[in-house]
Amino acid sequence: MNTRRQFLLAGAASLGLASFPALVRAGKASARIVIVGGGVGGATAAKYLKLADPTLQVTIIEKNPVYIRPYGSSEVLNRHVTMDDLQVRYDALRQKHGVAFVFDAARSLDPTAKTVTTASGTVLAYDKLIVSPGIKLRYDSLPGYSEQLAETQVPSGWIAGAQTALLARQLQSMREGGVFVLAAPPNPYRCPPGPYERAALMTEWFSRHNPRAKVIIADPKDSFVTDETAMLGWNRLYGFQPPAEYRGKIKAELKPSSQPCALEWIQAKTGGTPQRLDAKTLTLHTAGGPIKADVINVIPAMVAGQVAFDFGLTNDSGFCPVHRSTFESTLHKEVHVIGDASVADAMPKSGFSANTQAKWVARVITEGLAGRDPGTPVWENTCYALAGKDYGLFVADVFKIKEDGKIGRVNKARYLPFDATPAQIRLSAVYQQAWIQAFTQDIFA
Repeated sequence: MNTRRQFLLAGAASLGLASFPALVRAGKASARIVIVGGGVGGATAAKYLKLADPTLQVTIIEKNPVYIRPYGSSEVLNRHVTMDDLQVRYDALRQKHGVAFVFDAARSLDPTAKTVTTASGTVLAYDKLIVSPGIKLRYDSLPGYSEQLAETQVPSGWIAGAQTALLARQLQSMREGGVFVLAAPPNPYRCPPGPYERAALMTEWFSRHNPRAKVIIADPKDSFVTDETAMLGWNRLYGFQPPAEYRGKIKAELKPSSQPCALEWIQAKTGGTPQRLDAKTLTLHTAGGPIKADVINVIPAMVAGQVAFDFGLTNDSGFCPVHRSTFESTLHKEVHVIGDASVADAMPKSGFSANTQAKWVARVITEGLAGRDPGTPVWENTCYALAGKDYGLFVADVFKIKEDGKIGRVNKARYLPFDATPAQIRLSAVYQQAWIQAFTQDIFA
């Protein structure tokens, strides 16, 4: 395996540790790399910069001393994991790899002086800056919704934390035969299969603990990533009957059912688009009419994390335009933006995307400091999801810069095959759990 491929495709900590230290030794020993954001993108970049060149001065500015991983967080809702299981510490990055941390909020950027100032007034100078701010939820994108409501009554939980725990308590204590409504987000949003996995996991959980409960997805879209394979799983597990246009696309036998399904997906074209929330009556008003609920989970529209706005890195889309070959901002030189906040064309907003982008940017920086060409980028993404605890799904892609200058998908096969055996489906669920562990190790160990 050549070094460029090692840099991009190292999927587990053992592979990264074995292959990286020898990649780049020469270069600007005193180079100062400041990283804003200690999530998947920022932590990956820090680790792989230090693996490539231990002499680099790498500092992460992160306001939270403990990271709460969003990937896999919906499994708190069905008690498969706990909130404590989502916590990841930075000890290995600090002690093993020599990454410095400033636990503070980044507030402003001076691209001319090449400094970042934090909320407490600390000023950090940089030679290269990496910004990985994640997302900001636009609570006001749904009339009647607000951050205050999200924290107290109608949680989102799309940024894992206290709202995740609140939603879990609401769902697990929902009255017998109650209704859970999930208001799905418009494109683009973090974790394309995520809202639908969340709804499916709760459908499975209710089947055992609240069998008369109902799960409704109110969607402003007519399709979603993994939709065909997900609906096949829903059909097999819950008796879900896919919309007519999907029945010809799903190349597998569907189980007929004359009974109402506990899981309902309302597409945009059939009135699913959320229009406003009435929190007092717990009613979600959609284009097709009001839906009264016992628990409502709103996943609102998203934009780049607030720091990207504070740093002047966003455009009218609410995300950060970048040069595709380097992920350097088109608005500020020597500033790279990775992860959910970047405009990465066909690449989804996912942890896997952030991880592979971070590895590439680490290569761009270290090779650039050594006066070498980093080569041609290739990125990957795999989104794992569950139709049920033991029913795994995935979408896997490879990306390159295409002739039009944008990042595009170059692979053909993407999804779990329709003719996958029960053993393969179960194995896909095992892969999902194994991936979470290996992925976390790759970033933080």
